Amino acid sequence: MKASLLTTALLFAAAALTACAASDATAAAAVGQPAPAFTLVDSAGQTRSLADFAGKTVVLEWTNHECPFVRKHYGSENMQAQQRDATADDVVWLSVNSSAPGQQGHVDGAAAERIRGQARAAQTAYLLDPDGTTGRAYGAKTTPHMYVIDPAGVLRYAGGIDSIPSPDPADIAKATQYVPQALAELAAGQPVSAPVTRPYGCSVKYAN
Repeated sequence: MKASLLTTALLFAAAALTACAASDATAAAAVGQPAPAFTLVDSAGQTRSLADFAGKTVVLEWTNHECPFVRKHYGSENMQAQQRDATADDVVWLSVNSSAPGQQGHVDGAAAERIRGQARAAQTAYLLDPDGTTGRAYGAKTTPHMYVIDPAGVLRYAGGIDSIPSPDPADIAKATQYVPQALAELAAGQPVSAPVTRPYGCSVKYAN
């Protein structure tokens, strides 16, 4: 009887885990498919929707200013340089903060504006996603975690900011910078050569 109950419990647990994994897999955005729609408030209090930028290439950058991997790319100004280059080419660059209240990196609009100013950031907008709905829709796992959406609204890149997963700024010059590479290929009418890469950084601090 005990063995039967144990077997039943194990089967139930396995089924539950499988269901959760399937749910997570179907929830995450997929490269080559339409990017999930979203509407979020930015650090200045303005409502921003992905639909507002139809017809433009959009970069999404998941961020957390307290994460050492984010600090690597902002402290070296690698992130700001990529933001400036992209927006100069009429690309929309949206930073997204999905840290929940009480979690590392959570900010309100005023704090986000201070962080932008101190970093001399050049993104189009800094979006607040405190309930994590948008982060989960995209399957954002790390800060940074990068996405590129083409003018037709199709997700064309998802993954890391570059090819060397370390917090050391000295590695930046040696690494392949995936977002500029993807943007250049899209602008040239070419397929993205590395459409999915492994993201690295701190885990996104979603609500428990």
